[in-house]
Amino acid sequence: MNHQTRVYDDILELLPDVDHPTPLVRIRRLAPVTGFELHAKLEWMNPFGSVKDRAAAYLLRDLVRQGKLVPGRSAVEATSGNTGLSMAGIAAALGVGMRAVVPNRVPLEKKVLLRIAGAELDVINDAVCPSPGMGEGSINLARTRARAEPDRYVMPNQYENELNARAHYETTGPEIWRQTAGRVTHLFVTLGTCGTAMGCGRFLKERNPRVKLIALQPSEGHDVPGLRNVSELGVSRLFDPAMIDELIEIDFELAYTRALELARGEGLMAGPSAGLVFEGACRVAERGGAGVGVMIFPDNAFKYISSFVKHLPQLAEGTTADRREHASRTTE
Repeated sequence: MNHQTRVYDDILELLPDVDHPTPLVRIRRLAPVTGFELHAKLEWMNPFGSVKDRAAAYLLRDLVRQGKLVPGRSAVEATSGNTGLSMAGIAAALGVGMRAVVPNRVPLEKKVLLRIAGAELDVINDAVCPSPGMGEGSINLARTRARAEPDRYVMPNQYENELNARAHYETTGPEIWRQTAGRVTHLFVTLGTCGTAMGCGRFLKERNPRVKLIALQPSEGHDVPGLRNVSELGVSRLFDPAMIDELIEIDFELAYTRALELARGEGLMAGPSAGLVFEGACRVAERGGAGVGVMIFPDNAFKYISSFVKHLPQLAEGTTADRREHASRTTE
């Protein structure tokens, strides 16, 4: 690979590392105070569009190394979309298969993208994030497929596999440390599988124990795919509450309105998870004092158009008429 000329042998060489990090962009126009810097880590710049590329690469490559994932066999994983999409893209590049088990409430855009990427899809009635419960929960169905058909499927299990956190310990954390020249004082994250928070947080705290790990959780009843509040974290064996310095609950509606502000105020086409992170980071910055905060922006807005329209219906005003006018013109 050659990062200077940007010529690569395959798409997997675009996966980030400390010498080829995802961008860190300072918030300028929307900065709540002058003395507390806020920087967005743009994880949608990963080759398959989200922070989940990192863990997915570690998980699938490990299965390939062990001989458990070979051509003719597929990874099967419960996902709210991003991990599945990352795994589908990586699996395609590795020449293996991918089957994603997703909740019905996941946005249509993600389901279609999964199919575009070549994933087989099981869509079931479940919470917006895969359920740890009994019955036909997403995680249980993925696990059942892997156990019932071991010659066809192997389950990476992002919710329990320590490689999920290691991916961020070995890539995301070192990238942030170098990009801020060790100046980072706060890391702002959401919680899902908790791999990002635990891996990245552990690395930064080992470099500087004074770094604060701030977790933002959506309010109960949220519909932001991929995110959990603490009451839902029983599904993840990676979560260590002792690592979290502060947990802030944010009204989930703000995930969409703040994401819209980021697009219009900073030119950052942020997804709702990023909007939630930004709201929490602003609250901490507004308390006063100096700091250098890094916000993990997991993905961008493009996979959530239907969700944005649901929460901000004014965004779709006139679009029905526009579509009809376009259709009439094309038939003339």
